[in-house]
Amino acid sequence: MARRTYAPGGKAPIQGAWHRKGRISAIGAVAVSPVLRRPNLVFRLLPDDANAHGEDTVSFLARPRGRLRGPMTILRDRGGIHKRSRVVKAYQAKHPGIEAEDFPGYAPDANPDEGVWGDTEYPRLPSYAPEDTRELRLRLWDESSALRQRPDLLASFIRHAGIPLRLESLSLWQGWAQ
Repeated sequence: MARRTYAPGGKAPIQGAWHRKGRISAIGAVAVSPVLRRPNLVFRLLPDDANAHGEDTVSFLARPRGRLRGPMTILRDRGGIHKRSRVVKAYQAKHPGIEAEDFPGYAPDANPDEGVWGDTEYPRLPSYAPEDTRELRLRLWDESSALRQRPDLLASFIRHAGIPLRLESLSLWQGWAQ
């Protein structure tokens, strides 16, 4: 995809950066409720410069799990946090109604959550230069919240991934972004 800049022709655009090491980690999922029968976006922005831990995954999973009666299927990327964490394994052992399936080794096209982050980062934020992580956090929250209002777009991410919907259970496509 070609992008335009305001730099003169033949000159590389130069954009100052406030802090190259500053980052915001997020956990997100495209969820399909068997009751509502429409996709929704569930996301959480972690504290600035925080690394994601198993406790974050458990906290994230507990939220929809607390409102759901019945089975829940999680389709997740192969990030080590999902499989190696003892906290995540213990949570899944306590909740046998949660099934977890991993995507193939490297298959971003099979993960609807990649569509979420791709739609947020590339068409909406390609040249955005916030003053600090606070401003970036607010913008990410606004963009992600706007995407929640677009079940048609979320459904297109699911269709693009080629994942059949099983509406008898809540399905979460879980991924991390940094």
